[in-house]
Amino acid sequence: MLVWSKALTAQLWPVVGLLSAFALAIVVFRARRFFPRRTRTKLQIESWSMVIFITGVLWFTGKSSSPLLNLYLLPIILSALTLGRIVTLAQVAVIALCHLALAAATPGLDVVSMAYASRATGELAPFLLVAYLTTTLSADITEAREHIENLAQTDSLTGLFNLRMFNEVWQREHAACDRDRGVYALLMIDMDKLKDINDSFGHDGGNSAIMLVAQCLQRSIRGTDTAARFGGDEFAVLLPGASPEVAEAVVKRVRHNVYKTTLDLRSRMIRCSVSIGVVNYPKDGRDMRELLSIADRNMYRDKELRRAPGTHAKA
Repeated sequence: MLVWSKALTAQLWPVVGLLSAFALAIVVFRARRFFPRRTRTKLQIESWSMVIFITGVLWFTGKSSSPLLNLYLLPIILSALTLGRIVTLAQVAVIALCHLALAAATPGLDVVSMAYASRATGELAPFLLVAYLTTTLSADITEAREHIENLAQTDSLTGLFNLRMFNEVWQREHAACDRDRGVYALLMIDMDKLKDINDSFGHDGGNSAIMLVAQCLQRSIRGTDTAARFGGDEFAVLLPGASPEVAEAVVKRVRHNVYKTTLDLRSRMIRCSVSIGVVNYPKDGRDMRELLSIADRNMYRDKELRRAPGTHAKA
C-alpha cells in the first residue's frame, strides 16, 4: 500500500526511513525477547508502536488527506483480538486525537468547521465499528474456548474434575512433594448401593445420588484440595499438605455430610453413604501407582467392613 501511494512521490525517503526504523525496532524487540512470559505487555508495546508509526507515515503522505488513513485498522484489530475492549477503545480515542492533530496541520483545513466534523465522523466511525465488532467476536471466541476447555477438564454430570485432569494435578503435586519433601493424602471414595438406587428409581435417581455425593465432597474439603469423579460411582480427593490426622478428619467430615444430606426420590427420603480408602505420602509409599493401589484396597476393605452385620452406614 505504501509503495503504490501517490503521496510518496515527494516524501519517499522520509517514509522509507520511518518504515525501516519501525521494522528494525520490531525485529530487535522480538529477537532480544524483552518481557519474557509477559505476552500482553509485548502486544501493547507493539500495538501502540504501530499507532505511532502510522501517524508518522500519514504526516509525510498528506496528513489528514493521506490515502493511507485506513492503516489505523491494523493496530485496532490487533488490540481488539488480544488486549480487550478497554485498551481498544483507548486506542481509538488516541487515533481520533491524532486525526485531529493531522487535520490541524493540513493547510486550508479548518478543524472547527462543520465540514471537518462531518468528514472526521465518516472516517473515524468505521474504526469504532471495527473495534466494537472485533472485540465482541474476540470475547465470544474466548468464551467458547474456555467452555471447550472446561468440558475437557470436568465431568459433565458433577462439575468435578475428570480423571485426566485429576491425574495432571496429582502428578504435579507428587513431583513437588518429592522435590520438597512434602506430604499429601489421597482419598478413594465409592458410593454404597448405587445399583439399588438405579434399580428402584432409574438412572435419573442414580444421577441425583451421584450429584449429591459430589456436592458433599465440595463442602467437605478446602479450597486448595482437589475433588474428581473417576467415573461411575467412584471419586477421588487430593489433599495437599495433609497429615494422616488431617486426612482422617476429612474422611469423617465427608461421611457425615453425605449421610446427613437426604435425597428426595419419588417422595421417599433416601440416605446415601460412601466407602473411603485413605493413603498418605510418603508414609504409605512413594510410587503413584502403588499409592493408588493401596488407596483402592483400603476403600474396598472399608466397604467390606461396612457390610458386616451390625455396622451402620454412618460409621
